Amino acid sequence: MDDETDDMMPLINRIYYMAREGMSMALYAFLSGLGKQQVDSIINQKVLDEDGQKSTPLIIAARYGHNRVVKMFIEKFKMDIEQEGTVKFDGYVIEGASALWCAAGAGHLNIVKLLVKAGADVNHPTHTNSTPLRAACFDGRLDIVNYLIDHNADIHIANKYNNTCLMIAAHKGHLDVVTFLLEHGADPNVKALCGATALHFAAEWGHVSVVTELLKFGAKVTKNENGMTPLIAAAERTRAHIVECFIEEMDISREDKIEAFELLGASFANDKDNYCLSSAYKYLHKAMELRYEDPSNIICKKLNDPVSAYDNWRESETLQRLESIKNDANAIHMESLAIRERILGTHNPEVPQPIIYRGAVLADNARFDRCIDLWLHALHLRQQNNTSVVKDLLRFAQVFSQMIHVGVDLQFPQVMNVLESSVIELSRNQLKISNPDAEDIDQYLDETESNITSALYILTILVKLMALNQKSYDEEDIKKAHYLVYKLCALKMTLRDGQTLLHLAVNAKTPVDDFHTNDVCKFPCCATAKLLIQCGADVNAMDNERNTPLHVIVAYEKPISDFLTLHGIIVELVNAGAHVDTVNSEGKTPYDAATTGVAEIVLRTQTKLSLKCMAAKAVKTYGLSYTGYVPRSLESFIELHGPGLNQG
Repeated sequence: MDDETDDMMPLINRIYYMAREGMSMALYAFLSGLGKQQVDSIINQKVLDEDGQKSTPLIIAARYGHNRVVKMFIEKFKMDIEQEGTVKFDGYVIEGASALWCAAGAGHLNIVKLLVKAGADVNHPTHTNSTPLRAACFDGRLDIVNYLIDHNADIHIANKYNNTCLMIAAHKGHLDVVTFLLEHGADPNVKALCGATALHFAAEWGHVSVVTELLKFGAKVTKNENGMTPLIAAAERTRAHIVECFIEEMDISREDKIEAFELLGASFANDKDNYCLSSAYKYLHKAMELRYEDPSNIICKKLNDPVSAYDNWRESETLQRLESIKNDANAIHMESLAIRERILGTHNPEVPQPIIYRGAVLADNARFDRCIDLWLHALHLRQQNNTSVVKDLLRFAQVFSQMIHVGVDLQFPQVMNVLESSVIELSRNQLKISNPDAEDIDQYLDETESNITSALYILTILVKLMALNQKSYDEEDIKKAHYLVYKLCALKMTLRDGQTLLHLAVNAKTPVDDFHTNDVCKFPCCATAKLLIQCGADVNAMDNERNTPLHVIVAYEKPISDFLTLHGIIVELVNAGAHVDTVNSEGKTPYDAATTGVAEIVLRTQTKLSLKCMAAKAVKTYGLSYTGYVPRSLESFIELHGPGLNQG
């Protein structure tokens, strides 16, 4: 923004907020009082408002349905009707939205007509290639859909995921819009990038009438990228009426009916939102009856190997066996988890969530051992398919902390299992964020930061566990733990602000999740810092402000009540080679950065400047040239001792 525009911001803001509130008469009077040249230079300026939207007065007026304001802008002033802004709809942030897109998405037909008559591009896409027509389809506004198509809107333009207007209307269950699009030539068999068709979306979300309409217009039953047909997708989502609809409307093979009923029943047994044990048994029984319907052609199950997390459960293969577990809830739960994994396959991303739900229920009933077995299985399934496990790692930190806090035995291998998964996940995060072409870099960075903090919690839980059970672990256990922590430190992962795991371990400001985790994980933590240092953490690593872990700990505000932590961490850092004369971006050494006299005294009693440090400090202090004059190995060492004056 140039200086002239900056000076005009009060005027620009005033115009924007009058447009947002629909104050057409006051806005017209205000603009009429300004010079034409001044109006032309500010009327199309964007404003970032308090709720995060950034748009022009025309866009925001169209967004909130202020007809008179939009009409006045179009007829009286030189508005750029194709300018794009950032707006919010139903919690979604839409970037690159035109005024027409906003009017269509918000259901303002009169404004849509005003803009189209003024020459607005009916196919102007957002940054994700969503058109005004798609926005109207999402909202189910047949009147706007009709008007836009009458004015040359292209029904075939898909968004960046190749998700069509028909797909979004089917997903939302807007039967009238679906019918209209089909009658105007929309292809029901186009596939999104995930392999799903409009029929998949309608089936997954339980829209029977839409499913029937799509079938009437020739929708085919195909598989998505996970090998799921619309019938299987409906069964997995517990859409019983959709499953029944498919079976009634289509020529479904006996094998496919059995599979659909089994998956439907199995999903009812472990679905958080639609849990129903009676429905689960009903459909499992129905499927088993179908297997034995023709005595001359019994369709037997092709079972997977038992899964230890499911208590090594073997599925029922006869009606008699199934009927014997009718009143055994745990048996139905395990039977159902085994069925889901057999039918969907371990590669399917839908498999883990019900496993996690069942584990959570068990944890609520203090069956932590069973919970952890299930969650570890879900974690490994996700990592096997390279799916994000951000929530899984935090979930383990929470339940482990809860167990330690209430005195329930926590097994060393369980914690090690999760620590190993943390190392794997952070290695993958590192690869993703190192890709300069990554589109979702902000998301990757968010995931990385979450995984770093979860890994820190797991480390802290590990040291607590080792302290509680010192005599229970043999040398091999300790070696394995140290090896994993070494691998973690070798990744040298940092938060956006440059903090390493060691910085976080000694920082009182390190955030701690408040769902059980904060009962065990408190920072600074001397034991965690010591483990990291023993396993190769760089004690002289600097964050973005050039603060080393030593700079961080000397700012601890509880030097008396938690003296042992302060003293212990400083001793560990100094003994491991932390430089006491390293300066941060403010030119302060750890001694200068100390916020209490106690920290100063502890630091002073522990430190001795080496001749090498004194020489490096003199080079930096007097701005002496050293690049090319000293061995390269010494250049970085000298850099530690000052923020970089003259190097060459």
